[in-house]
Amino acid sequence: MKRKIVVAITGASGAAYALRLIEVLAAAGCDICLTISPAAVQVLKQELGLSVDLENFNIATLGQLAPLRTPADAAAPGELCYYHFQDFMAPIASGSFLTDGMVVCPCSMGTLSAIVHGTSGNLIQRAADVHLKERRKLILVPRETPLSIVQLDNMRRAAEAGAVILPAMPGFYHGVNSVQDLVDFVVARICDQLGLANALIHRWGTS
Repeated sequence: MKRKIVVAITGASGAAYALRLIEVLAAAGCDICLTISPAAVQVLKQELGLSVDLENFNIATLGQLAPLRTPADAAAPGELCYYHFQDFMAPIASGSFLTDGMVVCPCSMGTLSAIVHGTSGNLIQRAADVHLKERRKLILVPRETPLSIVQLDNMRRAAEAGAVILPAMPGFYHGVNSVQDLVDFVVARICDQLGLANALIHRWGTS
């Protein structure tokens, strides 16, 4: 049975984590419901040189990771479906649309705050709110340093509400030879939380 995962990219540094996550999920045959914030567009351009048009989105921009579908085709398995960040009619805005989890990667501090306070000002925040209220897996991947007491408190409150706080803090104990190894470490931990088998890293205690 194909798994359906919501992936939201927001305006924190670490766009490479998001693209690698999409690539791994697509390779595993997961349905991917993708939404991207305007600030994330700026980060994708700054960090990876990718020009993303949210109004006329083309998955080829992200590297042909999965076939693009329209929302009307969302029942077909194993592909990627894009939803505009302002589209509150998107399926992921409703708890009746079943998913196997949501990942906000990377998660900006503004998005974290909006999720914690339930403002639902855009589709990303609404979808996260849905996952909390439906008691589904919500994984937040913040990338910020240093952290203020406000940000730390927001993380605590999100965790208390049921979210998994998974900071983009790569480990170095698995034989790091490249930046890609560091990216894969974080993506592997996300996949672990989703219950998705992966061999992205050499695991501690294994030969």
